[in-house]
Amino acid sequence: MTDLETAAHTGLIPAPLSHDLGDAGARSRTVRLGAQTALAAAPGTEATARWLRATLGAAFALPLPPGSAEAPDALALALDPALPTEGYRLDADARWGVRLTGGGPAGVFWGAQTLRQLLGPAAFRRAPLDPERAPGLPEQTIEDAPRFAWRGLMLDVARHFLPKEGVLRYLDLMAAHKLNVLHFHLTDDQGWRIEILRYPELTATGAWRERSKLGHRDSPLWDPRPHGGYYTQDDIREIVAYAAERQITVVPEIDIPGHSQAAIAAYPELGNTDVIDTTSLKVWDTWGVNPNVLAPTDNTLRFYENVLEEVLGLFPSRFVHLGGDECPKDQWRASPTAQARIAALSLDDEDGLQSWFIRHFDRWLTDRGRRLIGWDEILEGGLAEGATVSSWRGYAGGIAAGKAGHDVVMCPEQQVYLDHRQHASPDEPVPIGYVRTLEDVYRFEPVPPDLTDEQAERVLGTQANTWTEGMDSQQRLDYQVFPRLAALAEVAWSRLPAPQARDYQDFTRRMIHHYARLDALGVSYRPPGGPHPWQKRPGILGRPFDGAPPNV
Repeated sequence: MTDLETAAHTGLIPAPLSHDLGDAGARSRTVRLGAQTALAAAPGTEATARWLRATLGAAFALPLPPGSAEAPDALALALDPALPTEGYRLDADARWGVRLTGGGPAGVFWGAQTLRQLLGPAAFRRAPLDPERAPGLPEQTIEDAPRFAWRGLMLDVARHFLPKEGVLRYLDLMAAHKLNVLHFHLTDDQGWRIEILRYPELTATGAWRERSKLGHRDSPLWDPRPHGGYYTQDDIREIVAYAAERQITVVPEIDIPGHSQAAIAAYPELGNTDVIDTTSLKVWDTWGVNPNVLAPTDNTLRFYENVLEEVLGLFPSRFVHLGGDECPKDQWRASPTAQARIAALSLDDEDGLQSWFIRHFDRWLTDRGRRLIGWDEILEGGLAEGATVSSWRGYAGGIAAGKAGHDVVMCPEQQVYLDHRQHASPDEPVPIGYVRTLEDVYRFEPVPPDLTDEQAERVLGTQANTWTEGMDSQQRLDYQVFPRLAALAEVAWSRLPAPQARDYQDFTRRMIHHYARLDALGVSYRPPGGPHPWQKRPGILGRPFDGAPPNV
């Protein structure tokens, strides 16, 4: 039986590197986890042991007491530095139980995710369906390791706030798919979502808007309810700690110098006061590209340095995302202050002014042992020396950055923006952008052929981006994210053939198993046959684009 055939047989997603179910005799022997099964956790595997007791212990009423790895009925966790850091080996044998060995703590944890899948959909529930039945799996050996180090999901909590419990839930869903980076989009024109003790108005004023546009910005409809919320610093600490237990890094995004009206509404001196009356600005209640951007002043630089000092104290991530996208230059062109800054710095134009802005914070972060990452507009006017690029407008920004020796995270909107619609049917809720089906995402290739092998090493990985203008509830978010995130997870983890050679039919067969897991987790995914009646949003205007997306 080939690796793909065995993956299809067990429904593993993402597909492992190597999967050996042995001969028919081995497949007929079942390894059971029961009341006497000991959990033997070697040093360095404690986080996975806690996770196993919390999940499998709850799902199957298993005590999983500490014990010896040499016991005849054991679930043994160990480290082997000969394996890749995130790699693992899973051995299941009826004579002694299950052994999970990882190259590092992350590898052990990803192996535990595979074990959970092998135990069936009941392993994804919070209480046992049949407490008397011991879960089991066939004898087998799996060896696995990821293709990319960066396997991510971007969650936009600025447009529609996702309460803390919803964020923790999404961390669990990411972990179940072996995704390891949460790109946390915390600030935008429509809301500021992180408590900054030095600047309390950022949340007292900036976290709340008076109303919200329903659907696309051209829609005539409004939700008249005030909307908002924010995470306290203790909430952030909890989210970061919860993620770390699941081998997930949380990369914060504080968007500058555009997408900043919520901050300007809270502190009007941050805006271009010599062009407009910034005291009249409120937190923005609609969607799109906003003309109100930060003023390129020393006061603005000091303000955001102080903000970032607190951000760095909360997020241990090596990377800090500073946005840098969609910054209209009209106010800077009209601003004597901005023009004086351009002249004083001998810059060519306003693009150079944005580059100066980003370079300043690149140096500031570097001095503190961190790395700046930003959307591909940070290439305009010259890229800061240590910056990493999130290539969103297509492949071009990532190709340019890779050829220039910069690291890249590939997330082109034409391929992996999960706010884009999943079908051309008029039943799709709030249809935005191009049709991006499950198959389209599965055939996405993060490394473009334009890069040499050496340049391709600059592609750290990929992520799916979820912008929430049209997602005002957890159910709407689930619908847009799933099942396509499962396809992205396999693209990011597994070593797949070239896009057109990928066996999508095999993937859909494995998804039959995976839908049952998502059902057990309570995920409101889009069914293969189209939305349920309660998932539709009739009368809510979207902005669909016809045809295939451009390959840019």
